Amino acid sequence: MDMRSGPMAPAADSSAVPWADRTRRWAKTAWTPAWLAKRPRPLRIAIRTVAIVLLTLFAIWLILFITKGRFLKGPFERFATSQLERQVDVGGDFQLYFAPFNVKFYAEDIRIANPAWAREKQFFVARRVDTRLATLPLIFGDRILRFADLDGARVALEWDSGNRRNSWTFGDPNRPPEPLELPRIQRAAITQSGLSYRDPKLRLFADIDIDTVRAAGTRINDDIRFSGRGTMRAQPFTLSGGLASPNETIAGGRNALTLHATGLGNRLDISGTLPGPTELEGADLKLQARGGNLSRIFDFLGVAIPDTRAYRVTSALTYEDEVWKLTGMKGMFGDSDLAGSLAVSQPQGRLYLKADLATRSLNIIDAGPFVGYDPQRLDKMGTGGTVETVGGRPRVLPDAPLRVEALKRFDADVRYRVTRVRAESFPISNVDLTLALKNGLMELKPFNFAVAGGTVKSDISIDARPAVVRTEYDIRLSPTRLGTLLARFGTEESGTTGTVSGRIRMVGFGDSVRQSLATSNGRIAFVLPQGSFWTRNIQLAELYLGTFVQKMFQDKLKKPVEINCGVIAFTVRGGVAAADPILIDTTKNVMLGRGGFSFRSEAIDMAVRADGKTFSLFSGQSPVGVGGYFAAPKIDPVSDELAGRAGAGLGLGILASPAALVIPFVDPGDAKAAQCGPVLAGATAQAQRTSKGKPRDDVGKGTTAKSEDGKQTGEERQKQRKKFLGIF
Repeated sequence: MDMRSGPMAPAADSSAVPWADRTRRWAKTAWTPAWLAKRPRPLRIAIRTVAIVLLTLFAIWLILFITKGRFLKGPFERFATSQLERQVDVGGDFQLYFAPFNVKFYAEDIRIANPAWAREKQFFVARRVDTRLATLPLIFGDRILRFADLDGARVALEWDSGNRRNSWTFGDPNRPPEPLELPRIQRAAITQSGLSYRDPKLRLFADIDIDTVRAAGTRINDDIRFSGRGTMRAQPFTLSGGLASPNETIAGGRNALTLHATGLGNRLDISGTLPGPTELEGADLKLQARGGNLSRIFDFLGVAIPDTRAYRVTSALTYEDEVWKLTGMKGMFGDSDLAGSLAVSQPQGRLYLKADLATRSLNIIDAGPFVGYDPQRLDKMGTGGTVETVGGRPRVLPDAPLRVEALKRFDADVRYRVTRVRAESFPISNVDLTLALKNGLMELKPFNFAVAGGTVKSDISIDARPAVVRTEYDIRLSPTRLGTLLARFGTEESGTTGTVSGRIRMVGFGDSVRQSLATSNGRIAFVLPQGSFWTRNIQLAELYLGTFVQKMFQDKLKKPVEINCGVIAFTVRGGVAAADPILIDTTKNVMLGRGGFSFRSEAIDMAVRADGKTFSLFSGQSPVGVGGYFAAPKIDPVSDELAGRAGAGLGLGILASPAALVIPFVDPGDAKAAQCGPVLAGATAQAQRTSKGKPRDDVGKGTTAKSEDGKQTGEERQKQRKKFLGIF
């Protein structure tokens, strides 16, 4: 009997089980091990999915690691060319794989083409590129290079002639230009490499060579050294420096930076540390700058700031949240101090400056370049440097052009405060200026300062957006004591109670102070309410012959001039200002002025006279001429009319008797007192009234004519027109 067929028969031999069954059994066990079989079905699916992904990634990693990813060379070239819309070629070896976790990219003889408009054919070329790219940050869109080794690399950074395109903005060639953003590199080695930069509009051209001195012996840092040269507006400059980059034995160390640059009459020194060769966040640097003109340094940023006299500045320099910050700034420009902070950033790709600056003591000469005066002339000549002789005529209004195109390239918010201004003529203090620049519109609102106890409040708008720059002036003077304001011109403060207030509102066109004023339209008005005016020196305050003769033999008046009310006003048309009116009513006289002046030629052509309110045997009564130019005014107290009357008196004295000499100088005392309402309102000549309410017929017609009726002969009109227009 066959014992194997009975109940006591042994188990079948396992070797007899088919191989396929064993494989299925093993797969089932691997797919659903005992510990996983006890888990809920959704969890089993999730765990299996993760396992498949990990196995797939491992397989990819293994394939890439074994092959070094060389088979991806063609796909890489096609993909990069498509994404950049530039031809990308790798002429030599190519590797792209995980080593072991960071992505290793290695390429020999790599080239990235420039756009067709660029001068250089290639944007980037290199004999060898060897990098390690951090994998995890890359998943979140952050490019961090753990290491970068470049050999024989050249980068060509270019702007087109209109600054509408640049070579580092990839993709659509017509897309707006983007700022240059470098990947974060924690450690680098760069040999026999360099870059070039071209900006035809800014006229900035530079070539920089870069090389690495490898660490040796006891040294622990690789030293990346660079040197360069170039031109800025045809003026040469040089730069040099180094970056001590920690080698692989001290990963995580900081990079020591030194930079020296000279050019355009300036020297810039930067020293400190960087987290990485191109890793700026957390930079700890110190900046020192000095030179002849601070604006030349800002030229490299494409930023226009006013010229300055010779300067020196020190500051801490840091980079946080994509903002360069200069803090703890201290220095001098000319003979004035400067302190504060400055931040430079590029929100939405547009350069933006934010500054908070302060000066304790400002020399008025140092403020000259701010409005367009030549700083070199001011250095040599002091305040005399504000005056130039052009065509045989002195000229004082500055004509340095506003850099319109540069103003359109950036935005700014600046606050500037000055405690005291050192000026010979007027006591100015507490300057507070807020400047806002956005898309070519610059507003100085407010621009306030204290003068002689009063306050000047200004709003100035410079609009560079239209084809022709438009400037709007609104300057207001609060009531200010004449004694303090004119103390340096011979006015007695203790005996002067009079005040003056005023307003200037004008609009002009042109890219310089001179041009905007020479084309301006608007009104200038200063009002003098009731008060006294007492002067120390001989002057023609009332143009009253008896007073004038008396003062020729005395140091000062025995009594102050008592002002009832007064207005000194001009209407400006096309850069020519016409008296409209000049009318000062005192207890003894009515002072009148007619004529005008020109912002175009800076010529003055006016006549001022005083008519007595009471009978007098000795009154000049005839106009005193005020002429010359802004920079060289002239006063002629002996006018043609007065000389004629003196001749008539002399003739009568010879023919009649000596008493007849005074007849031509007799003032009947018929001057018409002013109604102070229109005067204090700064009204035009047409609105002025006598104290009896009648229209005045002696204040002109708001024209530049010097006659009472506001009319001129053809010859007078032609002569004055040539003078005001600068035609000689």
